[in-house]
Order: sequence, then structure tokens, then C-alpha cells
Amino acid sequence: MKILKPYMRNTSISCYFCFLLNSHFLTEAGIHVFILGCVSVGLPKTEANWNDVLTDLQNIESCIQSLQIDATLYTDSDFHPGCKVTAMKCFLLELQVILHEYHHTPINETVKNVMILANSTLSSNKYITESGCKECEELEEKNIREFWQSFIRIVQMFINTS
Repeated sequence: MKILKPYMRNTSISCYFCFLLNSHFLTEAGIHVFILGCVSVGLPKTEANWNDVLTDLQNIESCIQSLQIDATLYTDSDFHPGCKVTAMKCFLLELQVILHEYHHTPINETVKNVMILANSTLSSNKYITESGCKECEELEEKNIREFWQSFIRIVQMFINTS
């Protein structure tokens, strides 16, 4: 199974920018900007690419069938577009359950990657309150295949609205 890692920033643009700043500002401030620019090249991007999340989910979905994972998870299969952030948070909480209960499976790293990618985008929406949305525990428990199909649908909703 191919594991996708969060993308890294484009190093060439950052290096050129740092070089330009350093060549024009050979002062203490210019050196600090140069150092910070070089350090920022190695930092992961802060926004998730939902297409990568979708690819990971599809890879995991095919593995679930071969691993014969039998779990029931809180699933928002009928989510409203006005509740997509709340629904995504519930899906991500259920991923933690999968990690905890099935930590010795080959899908573990890909599940962690999905959580990193999705949480990085949702962090900008953490103060959004969506009214009238169901709490995670109010959702119906469904088998893992139905959970995964609903998860894929909500990621596609994020792709279509971005």
C-alpha cells in the first residue's frame, strides 16, 4: 500500500526568496529572514489537499475488505452541507477508534496520514459553530464499509466546495 505524506513547500521559490533578501539586506535582520526562510522550507504545508485524503481513503477501503475488519462506527450518512465541519470532526474521531482497536494492521500509517491532512485544514475552521448538527454519539452506528463510503462522500463534498 502506498502511503502519501503531507506535501512539502516548494523549496526553489523559498530559496530564491531567501537569496534575494540576503543579497540585498546583509544586515542582522536580513540574516534572520534568511534563516527563517530556510527553516520554513522543511515545514509541512498547513492546508490539506482533499484529493490526497480521498486517495488515502480509497486505498484504505480496498484494504479493509481484505483485512476483514468488523467494526461498527458512528456514521453520519445523511449529513447536511451546513454541518460538514461537524460531520468531518466526527469521522476523524472515529478514525482514532480504528487506530486504537486495529493498531497492528497495514492501514495504520495511511489512517494517521488522513488524520494529519484533514485536521490541518479543519484547524482553520475550529471556531466555526454549526447549529442544528448532531453530536457524534447521536449518530447511528454502521458497519465499517458504510462508514467508509460516507467518509468518502463528505471528503468529496469538501473537494467540490473548495
